[in-house]
Amino acid sequence: MGDPSGPSKYMWRLDDEKLMYPAYEKMVKAGVRVVCVHKGLLPDNAEEAMPGATAHSDVSDVGKAAKDWPQISWVIYHAGFRPAPRPSAAYEKEFEETGRIDWVSDLARIPETFGVKNVYGEIGSSFAFTCITNPRVCAGMLGTLIKGLGADHVLWGTDSIWYGSPQWQIEALRRMEIPIDLQKKFGFAPLGDADGEVKRTILGRNAARLHGVRIARMDGAPAYERDRFAMLKDEYERLGPDRSNVAYGYIARES
Repeated sequence: MGDPSGPSKYMWRLDDEKLMYPAYEKMVKAGVRVVCVHKGLLPDNAEEAMPGATAHSDVSDVGKAAKDWPQISWVIYHAGFRPAPRPSAAYEKEFEETGRIDWVSDLARIPETFGVKNVYGEIGSSFAFTCITNPRVCAGMLGTLIKGLGADHVLWGTDSIWYGSPQWQIEALRRMEIPIDLQKKFGFAPLGDADGEVKRTILGRNAARLHGVRIARMDGAPAYERDRFAMLKDEYERLGPDRSNVAYGYIARES
């Protein structure tokens, strides 16, 4: 699409057979099996800043590309969530009345519409800002994606480069449940326990499977083999629970 805050001469769509299909052919030949694409999260003035931004940022080009290239797994970042940085009152009202979440609902319908199983929704910043500004919309987004794509096709994301440590987002997902009235009204399945199958699947197992990361089962919890973070954790536990008194940063010399 280009830069959503300014004009671009090089906008393109996933279903452009002339421009993109030769690229997919090269990807498949080279062994590339996962394509990750930013969708949604347009600023309010995107169409003014870059005419055509909407048509190149929605998910209307995903279905055909996914059907024509079943060898590729298509990961749609932010699940195509349209507004940024937060839903408007009208947007929230439409969701409460109809269950529609712009572009997320469209993404969730792709498997049924196109008969494909290779489309994934990554929740990224969409979860980060909705879990705070409107948890009902956030819960609805998760319910919509799980209902349409399947819990095994929803990927965790944090956009930590913008927000810092993702721990607060992890805790938010662990604690979140879809309100009973939304479950009944729109047919959403409950998310389940904080450490239940659905949340564990979204938080890591789906991405691990998709990207070929092997997970060993140890004492009922996943542990990554030959992973440096596992080694650091082991070292931390060996040293005991006390804090480290190591000083970091600039050290003033005595005068």
